[in-house]
Amino acid sequence: MCQSADTYLPLNGNAKRRTCLACGRPLPPRHRRYCALSCRQQLLASLNRRTGLLRALNTRYATFYFTDFVIVMDLLTYGNEQIYSYMLPRGFGRKPVDDFCDLSNMLGTEWWNERNRTKKRYVASQHVLEQARLASQAVGTVIPSTLAVPAVGARHLITLELSTEELTPSNMQQRIKQAYRHQVKRHHPDLGGSAQAFLKIQDAYERLIDWTRNPTYIRKSGFPDKWLYEGANNRWLQPIVPRKAR
Repeated sequence: MCQSADTYLPLNGNAKRRTCLACGRPLPPRHRRYCALSCRQQLLASLNRRTGLLRALNTRYATFYFTDFVIVMDLLTYGNEQIYSYMLPRGFGRKPVDDFCDLSNMLGTEWWNERNRTKKRYVASQHVLEQARLASQAVGTVIPSTLAVPAVGARHLITLELSTEELTPSNMQQRIKQAYRHQVKRHHPDLGGSAQAFLKIQDAYERLIDWTRNPTYIRKSGFPDKWLYEGANNRWLQPIVPRKAR
């Protein structure tokens, strides 16, 4: 568990190869980030079932990601600026979630064995931290950035084939109208389209335009290609969609 992840080609960050952020498999057509909802949910549920060790290690933030060859969990403890990195080689034909469970179980066993031997939780936690590679990257690679996401139904954006990063304060209405006109040309009943699809497009347009009159946002923390653990809330969060530079 002491190899450097920098020597491997990131599976999620390869622009020429669109892969699922949860399982690493090629994405089906029209899927942007995950091959299926169940795939994302399975990984997130497994991460959240295994937060006990992170709490025992007094973790402030942690990230989980994977390459073709390894899975990586980096963590930052409270009151410390040192990043501890744990890595495990990928099992052939296995999903990252399965490899993560192996890593978590391995470290958890180390913690409990030391806890039972010394009867001291602090000593057990120090023992597990000593198993990590001391990463040299800046703490900003683990401390998340915050993204303001429009508080509007995702299904409406999908219907008009819009992404949240396109809805900037300066052009949101214009961009929604452009997307609406494009979809109307494709699905209007007079042009051979489906009446049901057209009504869905019309509803999405009206809902989005109504939202622009008093736009509200939800603030999300995270990374575009890593899963984030927040110690304050004791939960893992899925990667967030970055806003394009403007």
